[in-house]
Amino acid sequence: MLGLLFLTKKKKNLEETVSLIQQGDQSLLNELIESYKPFIAKTVSSVCRRYIYETDDEFSIGLIAFNEAIEKYSPERGKSLLSFSEVIIKRRVIDYIRKQSKNQHISIDITSPSSEEESPGSVIVNELSLDDYNKKNDERLRKEEILRFQLLLASFDVNFSDLVENAPKHADARKNAIETAKLLVENQELKRILLEKKRLPIKQLEKLVDVSRKTIERNRKYIIAIALILSGDFVYMKEYIKGVLEP
Repeated sequence: MLGLLFLTKKKKNLEETVSLIQQGDQSLLNELIESYKPFIAKTVSSVCRRYIYETDDEFSIGLIAFNEAIEKYSPERGKSLLSFSEVIIKRRVIDYIRKQSKNQHISIDITSPSSEEESPGSVIVNELSLDDYNKKNDERLRKEEILRFQLLLASFDVNFSDLVENAPKHADARKNAIETAKLLVENQELKRILLEKKRLPIKQLEKLVDVSRKTIERNRKYIIAIALILSGDFVYMKEYIKGVLEP
């Protein structure tokens, strides 16, 4: 009886947590995903039939799928969050594996054509198929990168809405903020403080840049976001920074 009450309370607490996340609590989202990483890895492993590491692409797919399940979950569905997310994770990983297999098949067809059997028309079809796949794959990778960045921002108590509201309005101000972030990342001690203590070392940073403390504080969240992009594996977002800096 006590065990049943414990499980009911645990389920209720999880549902309450999901409800708060769906209302916009990003810090709770980050905590929930972090605590359920073993569950995600186990679910992905059951599909791949091998041990899954957090560095594996399949784990990233599972992570994104778990986030998707949190966004779409509703108690009215009649399933627990974990049962619902298990279905979503398995579907997304299977889709990913199928796409990877398809890509390998297309590559073989194009790189090893038979000049006697393959017509010019079929070569064009294969090239178009590969181009279409590359576009879709590029879009998928971009979405995954945005999600990874969103989760990282949440651990610094920053979200996309904050960036929209607090981003410098003028081009020169944005460039100054980006240059400030670059100086921070290039300084190993300041970078360590940012990543370990989850805060912007404003006092130390003020000594390195030609902008006022007030300006740094006003652009704090934007500078943090840019520094995280420059410090991490964010290919698409670094293109954004490059575009802002170019004349």
